[in-house]
Amino acid sequence: MRVFISIDMEGVAGVATLDQILRGGSGYPRAQELMTAEANAAIRGALAGGATDILVNDSHGTMDNLLADRLDRRARLLLGAPKASCMAQGVRVGDACAVFIGYHAAAGTTGVLAHSFSVGFTEVRLNGVPVSEAEVNGVYVGSRGVPVAALSGDDHICKVARNAFPGVAAIEVKTSVSFAAADALAPAEACERIEEAVAAAVAGSAELPRPVTPERLALEVDFATPLAADLAGGVPGSRRTGGRTLARDAADVDELMSTVMAWYHLGGLAAQQIAAITTRR
Repeated sequence: MRVFISIDMEGVAGVATLDQILRGGSGYPRAQELMTAEANAAIRGALAGGATDILVNDSHGTMDNLLADRLDRRARLLLGAPKASCMAQGVRVGDACAVFIGYHAAAGTTGVLAHSFSVGFTEVRLNGVPVSEAEVNGVYVGSRGVPVAALSGDDHICKVARNAFPGVAAIEVKTSVSFAAADALAPAEACERIEEAVAAAVAGSAELPRPVTPERLALEVDFATPLAADLAGGVPGSRRTGGRTLARDAADVDELMSTVMAWYHLGGLAAQQIAAITTRR
């Protein structure tokens, strides 16, 4: 039984500030330790639930945050960027289930460190509905016939998960106080809850409803600046529908994810240009 684990950092217990999630911040090394501990808890849980093969995809930022030498040796680690399927890279047809650890709420919500793929995206919509990274990744893994069995993070993303993924085990490790403040479980307690919930979720994954991919995949993104939309608009198939908004009807989930990633990287170039101009003033 193969289990796919995607792990982000913003939803990890004990993580709440920008200083913790950005490389170079004084809190970042400790956040790496906390993230690695939750990954190991999920691995132990998956194994207890019957998994015989586990892939962990480091899904935060530059995607090389997990402390590889401290990761449970019974799992494989997918790290580094870019990855064509981003946070969902490595999932396969035939996987028993997907587990999302350390996830966060979407941009525009009051969740802890809430954003959608990039701080340069102020909102991401799929078929006209605002969506989180979890929901986009859920559509991707679902297209491979793989259900999302468990997700951990704050109260906001857990509520989203319960609505988006039938039968999911939503593991709330903290509640949002503000964008950069949280009321969190002690990390050891969070790891215990993740391990127990993932074990039960993996063991029962065969009973989860099989995912159905939406017939239409209409993607819209609101960018932080018109310049970002200018640059990202060069991606073939992109339509400018507003001063800061691009749209594209994706032919399939791979095109959907590749569009998100292309817009993400081009939007990042715009942010760099604006920062350079601001710095010179």
